[in-house]
Amino acid sequence: MINSTSTEEVITFSRDCDATMIPSGTKGKIIKGERGIITQSLGGSFTVAVNGNLYRIEGEDAAVIGKEPVIKEKEERKKGQTVDEKAVWDAMRSCYDPEIPVNVVDLGLIYSCDFSKAESGGTLVDVSMTLTAPGCGMGPIIAQEVEQKILGVPGVADVMVTLVWDPPWGQNMMTEVARLQLGLL
Repeated sequence: MINSTSTEEVITFSRDCDATMIPSGTKGKIIKGERGIITQSLGGSFTVAVNGNLYRIEGEDAAVIGKEPVIKEKEERKKGQTVDEKAVWDAMRSCYDPEIPVNVVDLGLIYSCDFSKAESGGTLVDVSMTLTAPGCGMGPIIAQEVEQKILGVPGVADVMVTLVWDPPWGQNMMTEVARLQLGLL
């Protein structure tokens, strides 16, 4: 999995590529031959600056910018398998805000993570999370990534991620590690 921070590497798109504009969350396409700069490559996706705008490129499209594609491994989920709570938290730690090189857990965006038995067997994981700004168009995309990565944890049968706005997020919710990484300490 890609876990580097800011790279500032100049790239050229080798083909047309679907992309998500940051922070609006608007879906679009970057045309073959466009040049850009990789500003962040964390959690299996890339943030690329193209013509003054930021875009998120998914890991499976990495070849278009000359990187190794990130293949999402599907693990067999066993209904009776016990879920490792640490593995769920580690899965969430692999999700990043595309503008901030800190994972959603250390940013303080995860308010709660509860575990219960799913009706179909296995474990239901119920996550309440927020965003750094309520109007962030990337919110549904970040929440979906949290859901998908938790679903990859063995024993997880279902995931419910709810975006909440109370209490409002503040920098004081970040871990000391995050504040240090962002130069706030």
